[in-house]
Amino acid sequence: MLVICPHCKKKHTIDEKKIPPNATKARCTSCGQSFALNIKRPVEEKKQKPVKKGETVTRKIGVSLSKGGVGKSTTAINLSAGLALAGYKVLLVDTDTQGQDSFMLGVKPKAGLTELVTGELSLKECLTKARSNLWLLAGGKALAGVKRMIDRKDYGGEMTVSEALEPVDKIFDFVIVDTSPGWDPLTVNVLFYVHELMIPVALEIMSLQGLSEFLRSISSIQKYRPELDLKYILPTFEDKRVKKTSRILNKIGKIYGERLCVPIRYNVRLSEAPAYGKTIYEYAPGCNGAQDYRELVRKVANDPKLLS
Repeated sequence: MLVICPHCKKKHTIDEKKIPPNATKARCTSCGQSFALNIKRPVEEKKQKPVKKGETVTRKIGVSLSKGGVGKSTTAINLSAGLALAGYKVLLVDTDTQGQDSFMLGVKPKAGLTELVTGELSLKECLTKARSNLWLLAGGKALAGVKRMIDRKDYGGEMTVSEALEPVDKIFDFVIVDTSPGWDPLTVNVLFYVHELMIPVALEIMSLQGLSEFLRSISSIQKYRPELDLKYILPTFEDKRVKKTSRILNKIGKIYGERLCVPIRYNVRLSEAPAYGKTIYEYAPGCNGAQDYRELVRKVANDPKLLS
């Protein structure tokens, strides 16, 4: 690398590998003056240890983006169902007033997140068993009242969902939280609860703009909650017949590196499955969509042999 002394303008060629990682200053061999040494080092990704079934530490993953139509619910459901198929105990939490997750899984919950937050019912009474190893804490229109309840709190409103979900810790291997489009009190609550973020990004220009705006909002949350980790960027609706898709994917890859997941290819089966109340593994287990979500499950669990 090339370093220029700000005092005498002498140019020095230095082997960056020989610079100590904690070095902040350098001395010019020509004029003898010291100056600040600013080196932009690549950020090392934290490697996720393989998750063992039955571990007492619950991994909390939020599937979120303020823009709609990017495949958040499809991703949350098929990620949760895939982890459950792999033998993990999984809780899917729906924080959307539309309550689509229960419809997409073909179940009719009698209670859900609203009743848990308000304390009307116990955790056991609020959970709906959707599949083997997979439980649902349903959303729905009643969550509008929860938003108002959060807004009325003088302080600590952002911790409302975290406090309600405390009993969940150490029961499940994974808690996957599906958020609504937009930026509302419940979305903020989710970001104060989860430890990891997965952001589905449709491979189109408007989705990239939504990602940029969302990341600015995430940065404001991380000032108060630095442990919130942007872990996964998941490209969705990949269609190789469209030229711009590859360009956008390459651009995202250059920015986010190892955070980038294998893209979810455009597949009509993914849009058909919810109408039958089935996951993609049940509706069309051999299609591209099922293959891609299996790959996502392997990445999240850090186990390349899962669902093979």
